Amino acid sequence: MPKKPVNARSRETTYGINRAPNRAMLRAVGFHDDDFTKPLIGVASLHSDITPCNAHLDRLARKAIEGVRSAGGVPQIYGAPTASDGIMMGHSGMRYSLVSREVIADSIEVVSGGMHHDGIIAFGGCDKNMPGCIMAFARMDVPAVFVYGGSIMPGTGADGEDLDIVSIFEAVGKNQAGKLDEAGVKAVEDESCPGAGACGGMYTANTMSSAIEAMGMSLPYDASQPAVTAAKERTAFLAGQCLVRLVERGITARQIITRKSLENAYTVVLALGGSTNAILHLMAIAHEAEVPWSLADFDRIGAKVPWIADLRPGGKFVMNDLHKAGGTPAVMRLLLDAGLLHGDCLTITGQTLAENLKEVKSITVARK
Repeated sequence: MPKKPVNARSRETTYGINRAPNRAMLRAVGFHDDDFTKPLIGVASLHSDITPCNAHLDRLARKAIEGVRSAGGVPQIYGAPTASDGIMMGHSGMRYSLVSREVIADSIEVVSGGMHHDGIIAFGGCDKNMPGCIMAFARMDVPAVFVYGGSIMPGTGADGEDLDIVSIFEAVGKNQAGKLDEAGVKAVEDESCPGAGACGGMYTANTMSSAIEAMGMSLPYDASQPAVTAAKERTAFLAGQCLVRLVERGITARQIITRKSLENAYTVVLALGGSTNAILHLMAIAHEAEVPWSLADFDRIGAKVPWIADLRPGGKFVMNDLHKAGGTPAVMRLLLDAGLLHGDCLTITGQTLAENLKEVKSITVARK
């Protein structure tokens, strides 16, 4: 049987004399003759200045475009919406939060489905971005990679203490209890969010990015790398290259999103003390991937997985602290060694989870 061309999907849009009008329009956005023989890659960027979680995603998406080009693909960038849970909480705007997940998934499907993209790489930062993107990948079952924008660096308080989004919520509570005046609240407000990136604790964004990495749909360390670092930009570039290799090998989302990889995802969520929103989102991802999954599965896994990370909001550390201690791969190595992860699950690297973690030190190993 002859091998399928790497642009097998996009050829429906671009191949043959009847598609000359299509090619003419694509030439207007920069396509060359040989681009029509290469895999067409959708780059879904949820960049916006609605929220710091997504404010830098355009830069990361551009790095991925470089990676796609270097690996022999043809990138097409497009936007998808986002909504900020952190800003919408506490008023009627929160009514739009959960539905935004479906809107994101639908938006990616509309563009990449309509264009017959051979693969999709998506960039998200705020809470509903992650599950929305993965739901679209699972629904379409194409080669796909997710890149998390990364978490925000901590701010610095008047006494040198680390501040994050919880700090300002707590400051408001102290004010309501008569323990902090308005000037004190303002001082915390000014320093709590010092730049781009998602909320630093184990809230929904970091919870779902960790779950997605454990699921195998993002590169190792993607979940724990801070937002504004050269490492995050390198990951974006490598992710673009990685996606083209997935297209060449014909590895699609549903080959990675399986019952066992969903178990891995929830295991890591539990170990990190992640958000209960993971239950809503993993159920939705399983539904789109047509993987049997129920609430009983969460109970089954929860009965055996220990909580090992003292991360906010329940603890005192943030994602940047975990990154400095070895990141999400170090946690996964610990869980794998304890027999709590399925090491044979395929990941976007083309290797298994165990192969990805082979050279990673467990987080319990003493560091010099």
